[in-house]
Amino acid sequence: MSIIKIHAREIFDSRGNPTVEVDLYTDKGDNVFMTGVSQAVEHINSSIAPALVGQDVSVVEQEKIDQIMIDLDGTENKSKFGANAILGVSLAVCKAGAAEKGVPLYRHIADLAGNPEVILPVPAFNVINGGSHAGNKLAMQEFMILPIGASTFKEAMRIGAEVYHNLKNVIKKKYGQDATNVGDEGGFAPNILENKEALELLNEAIAKAGYTEEVVIGMDVAASEFYRDGKYDLDFKSPDDSSRYITPDELADLYKSFIKDYPVVSIEDPFDQDDWAAWTNFTDTTDIQVVGDDLTVTNPNRISKAVEEKACNCLLLKVNQIGTVTESMKACKMAQESGWGVMVSHRSGETEDTFIADLVVGLCTGQIKTGAPCRSERLAKYNQILRIEEELGEKAQFAGKNFRKPLME
Repeated sequence: MSIIKIHAREIFDSRGNPTVEVDLYTDKGDNVFMTGVSQAVEHINSSIAPALVGQDVSVVEQEKIDQIMIDLDGTENKSKFGANAILGVSLAVCKAGAAEKGVPLYRHIADLAGNPEVILPVPAFNVINGGSHAGNKLAMQEFMILPIGASTFKEAMRIGAEVYHNLKNVIKKKYGQDATNVGDEGGFAPNILENKEALELLNEAIAKAGYTEEVVIGMDVAASEFYRDGKYDLDFKSPDDSSRYITPDELADLYKSFIKDYPVVSIEDPFDQDDWAAWTNFTDTTDIQVVGDDLTVTNPNRISKAVEEKACNCLLLKVNQIGTVTESMKACKMAQESGWGVMVSHRSGETEDTFIADLVVGLCTGQIKTGAPCRSERLAKYNQILRIEEELGEKAQFAGKNFRKPLME
């Protein structure tokens, strides 16, 4: 089944920012994917579409089509067309490939990745927001709950929703109704300064919901946001004062106190993306999951360096960072073969597209973060995984406590 037409248009994401929607037509119908903007739309309609339409290549040949687009762009970082333009087409091709084979998208992705089975992920719900994503004083960007003690994805969703509602009540009681307004990803942003206070709120909500044995905590610190001259400013939203900066070692000690006092099992971007020594030292002295996002940006060169430096032990996989389905799969495989975990991630500005839900199941990474159990562009992904679990029936496997390395258990 070859491509007979590709058309791109500009739409808007959950932040009201322009993004791209791609329609790809084959003789079996159309497949749609959404990604981000006017230049990307122009590149797809005027350059990429003419190069692919009528080619003697089937939509099931994902790697071949992705390579055609990469060669057509001809730059190392896809700067000619933009990764968003190439990605929109790549993902539409992937959906069309599943339709051509007559299989669900997650099964097609698993086939492309060489995975004979599929695994349902543990959701990492971002329920308290800080950092540059929130208007409060909190320096660290995301505080997440992971229901690893659930036996199914459906149960994990129910647990997550119950803890979320309990958290809302805890915050309302302590800080007032205004503090329960939600941010871009559906989490709350109470006006607190101390990161430890956010962890206390999570602990209280988890206990009130009755899930202290089932739920653990993850964090996305996004430390590059408050990196200052080799040190870190945990009050970076206040007027600058270098006397309060702390060293990488002091920040590492703070994380270790969190791990000791709370059920923190995963920390993303604990240090600046180029503070390699701090990353390596921390990963070497803790047993928890240390996730690289800003550190790796889903880039094979930076992933290789991080593996060599032993800087982290988990890759945050964002398909838009690298630009094609094939390259995303290769990055995932590179991480898994290095003994790392992989967490599939949304973006803060999202659409209602559900591709990453099928992606996380097909790649068997065992964990996904795509916001709180709130806001429909976040729930769209979680609800798709619920549908997949129902479709799999007795064959459904939930990562649970093996979320870090589900393929090795």
